[in-house]
Amino acid sequence: MRLNCVLIAGGKWHDIDHARLELLKLLAEDERVRVRVFEDYADLDAIRAADLLVTYTCDVTPTESQQQALRAYVAGGGRWFALHGTNSILRFLENGRIDTPNDAPLFMDTLGSIFQAHPPIGPYTVTPTGVAHPVVDGIPAFDVTDELYLSDVVAPIEVLLDTEFEGEAGRFIYNRWEKRRHPVLYQRRIDRGAVLYLTLGHCRGHYDLQPMVDFYPQVERCAWEHPLYYELLRRGLAWAKARD
Repeated sequence: MRLNCVLIAGGKWHDIDHARLELLKLLAEDERVRVRVFEDYADLDAIRAADLLVTYTCDVTPTESQQQALRAYVAGGGRWFALHGTNSILRFLENGRIDTPNDAPLFMDTLGSIFQAHPPIGPYTVTPTGVAHPVVDGIPAFDVTDELYLSDVVAPIEVLLDTEFEGEAGRFIYNRWEKRRHPVLYQRRIDRGAVLYLTLGHCRGHYDLQPMVDFYPQVERCAWEHPLYYELLRRGLAWAKARD
């Protein structure tokens, strides 16, 4: 049976081309999946017709009508596999700080969290929480070098993988964080559908910070260089395809 997938890959300050290509490769492993690719949430007819929705974005904010359509898609039984910066809204202030306002509350409630900050890219340990779920069954604790997402949870979620952080988060308004655990992978159930959110997966190439920086000296691939990340992506896509 054919499965219609909508992949939304777009936004700022990331190597969207790399993420889009890698996700398309994974989706192509299943010949049933036919993919339409967009940069934002504007094509609501395509989203409504999708059997699965996959997003890898940064600072892509849906309009009010698009937020309502996304909520209806999930509530009606849709499965949404959201990656990395999907829950981010970023505002660069004149003083050099970065604000992360909740300008799309229904969107963030549907996702279950809103991005607040991240420390500089570095190593951290990702740990299973013990919640049984096919995406994490048998996955051990592992070390990864990536952006450690610090988010506010704004709706009920089931945390499947998490990590611990205490410290400062660069130029973000929410800079100082006390020691606590932060979700890395979680499920958010809404009526007959669900969102699966995986915060790993930062990537950046030489030209992805324009116009702020003409040439970024270091190519960053982070979790994309870790075999377990690809295992989680494959399992997440399998979960999304198993829509009831």
